[in-house]
Order: sequence, then structure tokens, then C-alpha cells
Amino acid sequence: MSTIIQLELLKSELETELYDHVLPFWEKYSPDYENGGYFNCLDRDGKIYDTTKHIWLQARQVWMFSKLYGTVHANQKWFDIAKLGADFLIDHAKTDNHRVYFATNKEGQGKQIQRKIFSECFYVMALNEFGSISGQQRYITEAKQLLTHIWSWTKDLSKVGQLSYPGNTPSQSLAIPMILLNVFEEVGGRNWIEYEAEIMECIGEIKEHVDHKQQLVYETVTPSGEKINSIEGRLLNPGHAIEAGWFLLRWAQKLGRTDLQELAFHMIDWSYTLGWDTREKGLFYFLDADGYSPTPLEWDMKLWWPHTEAMYAWMLRYEVSGQQADLERFQEVKEFAFTHFSDPAYGEWFGYLNRAGETTHRFKGGPYKGCFHVPRALYLCIQSLEKIGQKLV
Repeated sequence: MSTIIQLELLKSELETELYDHVLPFWEKYSPDYENGGYFNCLDRDGKIYDTTKHIWLQARQVWMFSKLYGTVHANQKWFDIAKLGADFLIDHAKTDNHRVYFATNKEGQGKQIQRKIFSECFYVMALNEFGSISGQQRYITEAKQLLTHIWSWTKDLSKVGQLSYPGNTPSQSLAIPMILLNVFEEVGGRNWIEYEAEIMECIGEIKEHVDHKQQLVYETVTPSGEKINSIEGRLLNPGHAIEAGWFLLRWAQKLGRTDLQELAFHMIDWSYTLGWDTREKGLFYFLDADGYSPTPLEWDMKLWWPHTEAMYAWMLRYEVSGQQADLERFQEVKEFAFTHFSDPAYGEWFGYLNRAGETTHRFKGGPYKGCFHVPRALYLCIQSLEKIGQKLV
């Protein structure tokens, strides 16, 4: 079979999964046409088991349907779903001091705010993308104004309620620079130069988490990039490091930086190789850098999102490198994910498996799983395959 035919068949398989099995689940069960926004706590068959609306998932779903409308097909249903969520965010998600709720009730009354910046980050991505497809500048203006606040908070996390005590070792998390790198890509678009200083700072911070000698990507290090000899300091999250790797790889292409491309390749390769369970297959959730037993009880579970991030990371590497080995790694993780997470009976994907690959939680949506990682990875892989196909023709 020729490479072109092989890739066309793969693209068709991914399109079927995205457009026939994943998106219809959210289109049918999640919209709340009475109150606005989406129900995101959905059982296997789409039944609502909790009406709490988790704002970072509301925002992720707005971004996803907006992105599809703007780049795939001007489907009116996708636009209407995106608008339903975008208006809910504008009307209910933000507080008077620019914070964004982590959760509201179904009517939009606030229930919880986290001491983190992630709800705010996805709020920004959502409104920026919907503003782009709707042509309404007010959404984009709102997004950019909040992004300014988010950036200032990263310099002093006490502004979002994070406290530090004398016994704490000063530390920085990989999560903040990696997510902001993605936010700046989305909001900056072709005019990303507006955020050049912030982007370079995020890239510099990500580098501090990479240990070339040990071939590890640490979740938490000191502000100067030193390792912390503690449970938290030794914690590795292979899926997170892989996701950070592909964020960085996209910037390497934009910037024409071969050094960043090499670093991104290493982050993906090292984290995947270390995290892959050679006995049962699939990616471990957590590992300890020094080989101790990871203290999170779910350390050996297989979660949906590290696998979707690995799918796109290997596909993007293949798009950049053209190396067959990268495509083979993609096929390896894709086969595991499609076999164990995808639910042909009701659509969408399960989120949680034990080490042996058996489903532990039957729901399709919850406080941390929504309409994002699965459709985003499928969408991005399809986009990559289209670019690869154009090169081969």
C-alpha cells in the first residue's frame, strides 16, 4: 500500500471518529437551551447526572466548536452551540475582580473559584475564538483584557489566592508556561509578535523543567530550574510533558528555531518512552523521577487525555520530520486509545482505565473531562494529515 493511500485511510478513520462518534454526543446532550451554556456532567449514554457547570470545560467547548466552524465548515449548528456557551461565559463566568469561576450552578451563579489561572486561560481562548468567527470585536477585546491580568498574576500567584509559608521551597510549575504558550498562540494568531516577550519568557521557563542528562521533564522545579528532592519535586506526568512538547514544537516551526524543534522532539520522545507501560500498554499517569512509588493512588491508571496528546504529538512530529518511526509511534498510541477509550455503543470516549485497560468510570463528561482533548486531538491530527498529503502530491 502506498504512503498516500495509507494516510488517506487514516484520515478517513479519524474523521469518522470525530464527526460521527464524538461531536454528535456533545451536540445532542450538552447544550442547555434554557439557561445557556452546557451540561458537562454526562453519563455514558448522555444522561445528565449533575447540573454543575464547570467553567473551564464550558470555555473549552466554546473554543472547540468555534474552531471547527472557522476552519473546517461553516456549520450553523456549530456556530449556535459556540454562541450558547460564549454568551453564558460573558454573562456569568467572571467576577468583579476579573477572576473566573471554576464552577457555577446551571443558572450561572458562582459556586467555586480555584487558586489557579486555568479557568481564566480557557475563558480567554474561548472568547477570542468565538469573536473571530462571529466578527464581534467585544469578545476579542474582553479576552485580551483578561489575558493582561492573567500575565500579571503569574508574577505573584498570591493574587489568585495561592499562599506560601516559611517551610515551602520556592517552586514553579510546568503547567503555567505551557498553557500560556498555547494561549498566546491562539490569541496572537498571525500577529503573535505583539506577545513576543511573553512567549520567549514562557519558552525559557519550560526549558528549566527539562533535564537533558536524565532525559526527564519535571513538573515542578525551583524558580531557577533546580530540582526539588521531594514527592512533588520528583513527580513526572508523561502526558503533560508530551503536551508541552507539541506546544513548543508548534512555536519552533513559527519561529524557525531548530534548537527548539530538537528540544520539543526530546520532550515528546523521552516522556513517551518513559511513560509507556511495556507490560499492559498505554501511558502511566504519574511516575517518580527516582523510581520511588508515586504517591498519587491513580499513578498507574490510563487516562484519556495523555493518549490524545501523544497522538497529536507524534503526528506533528511526523509532519515535521517525515520519519516513519514517528508515524509508527502515532499508530501505537492511536490503536490503544481507539481500542480502550472509544465507545462505539454510545459515542465519545471513556476517560479512565485501570492499568490493565479496563474501564473504571463509565461517564463521558465530568468536572475534568469535557468536549476538548478528544475532539481537539482528532481535529489537529486531521489537519496535519491534510498538510502531509499536500506535500506528497
